Amino acid sequence: MTKTTSDTATGREHRQQHDRQEPDARQQTAQAGENADRSYQNRLYPEDQEKVDAFLRRGVNSVERKPFKPMRMMILLIVVVTTLSLFSQLLARWAGVY
Repeated sequence: MTKTTSDTATGREHRQQHDRQEPDARQQTAQAGENADRSYQNRLYPEDQEKVDAFLRRGVNSVERKPFKPMRMMILLIVVVTTLSLFSQLLARWAGVY
């Protein structure tokens, strides 16, 4: 969908009108917006939140883990792939493929 000249002019007029609003009107508009959007707040009842917190404290979720070390994993991966490659080469020589 493309914007027409009238759409652009209407948007420009709206911005100019918004800029002309008094500071009190802008503040009231901002406060109304803050009161209207509560989606970021907790929506659970307190007893339900307690159940969620209890679940998170037990079992798998409560285990303290060491920090993930990606370099250790990369080194281990290189060692495993190299070992398997050497083993396959030795197996191929032993079987007479080479």
